[in-house]
Amino acid sequence: MLQPSERERFRLTLNTDGRPHPMENVLAVATLALGIVAFVSTFWPAAHAISAWVGTLGFGVGLYSQYISATTPQRSLNVIGLVASFVGAALGIAHGGFLPHA
Repeated sequence: MLQPSERERFRLTLNTDGRPHPMENVLAVATLALGIVAFVSTFWPAAHAISAWVGTLGFGVGLYSQYISATTPQRSLNVIGLVASFVGAALGIAHGGFLPHA
């Protein structure tokens, strides 16, 4: 007799291979968080130093995180964070650079 198959509940996970990757997960989430902060702070030109420094840090962390990532979801977060960090750093530098104005 045919029965509808039970759907598995959706779970948000970065460990799609079934093995834990705590360091890789933390770095992927940190890259995303730094990228978001760098990108959002570009909306206030007076916060150019925050954008420049956080964007540069996020770009560096993101490159290393991408290098050691183990799963596709980690790589996806890394790419999103890298792009946001790059845009934040570039606009932060364009708005005034790494040092606040006196």
